[in-house]
Amino acid sequence: MSLGDVFFPALALMLVMEGILPFLAPTAWRDTFSRMIQLSDGQLRFMGLASMLVGVALLYFSQ
Repeated sequence: MSLGDVFFPALALMLVMEGILPFLAPTAWRDTFSRMIQLSDGQLRFMGLASMLVGVALLYFSQ
């Protein structure tokens, strides 16, 4: 199994998941991003870290 066998399907799935909300509820998506713009750098970094940790935990427990 090569990197491409895992990376490209994972990238495709991420793009599908990221596109669901703007497709189904564009107004909610726009409101969410306008609120995110008002957050400080530290708050955004914490959200990014939390997201990465949840992703790693999901990968770990899905094995």
